[in-house]
Formats: sequence, C-alpha cells, structure tokens
Amino acid sequence: MKSAYELAMERLNKTSPTLKLTAGQKKQLAELDSRYAAKIAEREIALRGEMDKAAEAGDAEKMEQARQQLSDERKKLQNELEEKKEKVRQGKA
Repeated sequence: MKSAYELAMERLNKTSPTLKLTAGQKKQLAELDSRYAAKIAEREIALRGEMDKAAEAGDAEKMEQARQQLSDERKKLQNELEEKKEKVRQGKA
C-alpha cells in the first residue's frame, strides 16, 4: 500500500514530469543566477544611496519613490531571470 505522499508524487509526475538537466544546462542556470544576483545588488546599492540621501534631507516622498523603484526593478529582474532559466530548461538557449 502506498502512502499519501507517494500517490501525490505520482500524480505530480504525470501532470508535470521532472526535467533532467544536462551539466551544460546546470552551468547556464548557475551563471544566470550569478549574473542576475549581481544586477540586483548593483541596483540596490545605487538606490539605497538615493534613499539615504532622501532620508538625510528628510524627504519621505523621494525615499518612498526610491524604495518603490527598487522593488519594481527587483521584480522585473527576477521575472527576466525566470524567463531565461525556463528557456534553458526547455533547451531553447
């Protein structure tokens, strides 16, 4: 008799089977992760500088704008990363 976990895993594999990645694909995925982590860090550093200046000046509006811009850019870069990673997983890159 199978456990509930085993039955759930069988159903999951039927609907979306796991992909076996090649060493090259794994390397590409790691490079993408590294590249996008650097891009995100770069934007955080630049925008944190703006937030610090706004905080020193007491400009809450500019500080909130910089915070929102950072959030938006982080989401955009994460979405780009996921799209590129999916292409690699599908073998299209």
